[in-house]
Amino acid sequence: MTQLESARKGALTPEIVKAAAREKAEAGLLLKEVAAGRAVVPANINHGGLFPAAIGRAFNCKINVNLGTSGLGSGLKRELKKLALAAELGADAVMDLSTGGDLPKIRKEIIKRSPMPVGTVPMYEAMKRAGGVKRLTPELLLEVIEEHAEAGVDFMTVHAGLLRSHLPLVRGRTTGIVSRGGAALARWMELNNAENPLYENFAAVCAIFRKYDVTFSLGDGLRPGSLADACDAAQFAELDVLGELVKRSRTAGVQVMVEGPGHVPLDKVFMNVERAHKVCHGAPFYVLGPLVTDVAAGYDHINSAIGGALAAWAGASFLCYVTPKEHLGLPELEDVRQGIIASKIAAHAADIARGRPGTIERDHAMSRARYAFDWEKQFSLSLDPRRARSYRGDGQKKKFCNMCGPEFCSMRQSRRLKAKA
Repeated sequence: MTQLESARKGALTPEIVKAAAREKAEAGLLLKEVAAGRAVVPANINHGGLFPAAIGRAFNCKINVNLGTSGLGSGLKRELKKLALAAELGADAVMDLSTGGDLPKIRKEIIKRSPMPVGTVPMYEAMKRAGGVKRLTPELLLEVIEEHAEAGVDFMTVHAGLLRSHLPLVRGRTTGIVSRGGAALARWMELNNAENPLYENFAAVCAIFRKYDVTFSLGDGLRPGSLADACDAAQFAELDVLGELVKRSRTAGVQVMVEGPGHVPLDKVFMNVERAHKVCHGAPFYVLGPLVTDVAAGYDHINSAIGGALAAWAGASFLCYVTPKEHLGLPELEDVRQGIIASKIAAHAADIARGRPGTIERDHAMSRARYAFDWEKQFSLSLDPRRARSYRGDGQKKKFCNMCGPEFCSMRQSRRLKAKA
């Protein structure tokens, strides 16, 4: 049985027990949330060494790290370094979005080395094997999906909610269709004068997912790629179809979460999360940012953290990290580090705002360590201990920092006042 089917029967699986322990939550609560479809525990039966994560409103907000080769650069060794860094910094999941090189080999190595759930977008490999959109067939697409599932992929992005009837809605957009998978499917439908093969064959995809216990990440192929296109008819028309597919996934016994928008003005973030929660029947919401401005080129990790914190506060369960290289190029290792930490800050801030048990205690411990000039404790509590230690340099034994010095250090003065009092 899948995690969803087991939960419905009230049976605790090893994966749910591990995910609950990691969350420091009651296994019974997680079981209840999974059974209701409000949480998912992505855990393919073929992913050995997996340390599962609970993704849902009732639990701490999780973050995903995208990695993968490009046809124009990178390679397996470089992407495995990014994977190791993601694990070191406490990412909750990774997605292999490779489009260049030996894709099955790359996927196999990432799954083998990742203790985190691994996601993919099968459409990319199907397009590469077909030699382009024109030669893509529904049969090949299903074949690739099954290969990914058999290899141990825990969750897959499937753009099944984009329909032929939606295509006229994007013609007036500023940035058109920005999803790679969504754009490819739109072109395929146009060329073949046919409906989305993922929608038409959704029952077959469900059967594959149930066989290996793969979790759906229903992709938003019509997500807005600019503020001008945010909250338009195309975005919400696809969202309505995703709500239908959520119900079909659950009926098939398959776990499902829903992907959310990319570019959204600050004042529309809460509305987007709440609308998705209602339309998609409480399924966990996985947001791609969101980016709250279009002009942060080179700093989109900060842009994303602002939108991500608001989205998670509103109830989004899963944040996809964004690096400084977003819109500009393939991220390097340092870009990945900055993207991860920016997303972790956003998720942690939202967890504090939502009153997650045990979250703010870490902040209180950091404050006590700062007041005590306990540098080692500060490093251990930091989201990026290595970076904090490197910035401190050789002053780890001093009871002040080199910004204020001993005479202007406010905490030294406060400690003296406290001692006198």
